[in-house]
Amino acid sequence: MSKMNNVNRLPRAKGIDMAMVYSPKECARKVKRIVLHPHNRQIIEEFLTILGMKEKFAAHDVPIPNKVVMFGPPGTGKTLTAFYMAQRLNLPLILVRLDAIIHSHLGETGSNVRKIFDYAKSTPCVLFLDEFDAIARTRDNNDEVKEMARVVNTLLQCLDEFEGESIFVAATNLEDQLDDAIWRRFDTKMTYDMPDDNVRDEYIRLLIGDFGQEEQIAQKTAELLQGLSFADMEQIVLKAKRKAIIDDSDLTYPHIMNSFAEYRPKMLLAESKS
Repeated sequence: MSKMNNVNRLPRAKGIDMAMVYSPKECARKVKRIVLHPHNRQIIEEFLTILGMKEKFAAHDVPIPNKVVMFGPPGTGKTLTAFYMAQRLNLPLILVRLDAIIHSHLGETGSNVRKIFDYAKSTPCVLFLDEFDAIARTRDNNDEVKEMARVVNTLLQCLDEFEGESIFVAATNLEDQLDDAIWRRFDTKMTYDMPDDNVRDEYIRLLIGDFGQEEQIAQKTAELLQGLSFADMEQIVLKAKRKAIIDDSDLTYPHIMNSFAEYRPKMLLAESKS
């Protein structure tokens, strides 16, 4: 059986065919190597602690947070955080496909947005929308955006009505383009940056793991990959491991360097052109 099931198999009556569903066990496999910045880890732990104290917060008439927005450059761990939260909450992750939700007829897009939120309200889950700015952009006065404003208005209504056992998580690389009213609906906000030295060192060690390796390769690799995102580092180390397996040898620094040269991270390519 496939590890990913189409959400259409759950709310079939509504005809939803716009997301992938990951079970908590599948989410756990995804986050085996997650490394969070200490500040973001603190935010998540507090968020999860509150969810475990619902009765106490209700007794004090303090609302429970249920909406998280993450913003920062690509490849810095936003999607993995959604998987991590689903795994910790023991809930399925509903990963929405924006290419399916956005329709050439914007009225259909608004309808799709409502279907997804209606499903999340009726079925406990972590509902995750990446590239959130695509449907939550700031409203303006030109005619084109007036049409999209209807979608934003629908989204605002869905956020205001969002309740129950589910959590809504959104991610964007363009937080300055989110509509102000959308921004205010989120009770939890998390900033993502490129990994610092400590985070990068920890992540490289996790990526290499117990794979046979030459001495001090983790340290050398961390120095070489300075300034890269988690996603870029993962691809380079995995490529190097493949080379080592082909060579039937331990992982060596030349494997890392050759993989780095072949992968050609976009950030470094941009620097070379400037």
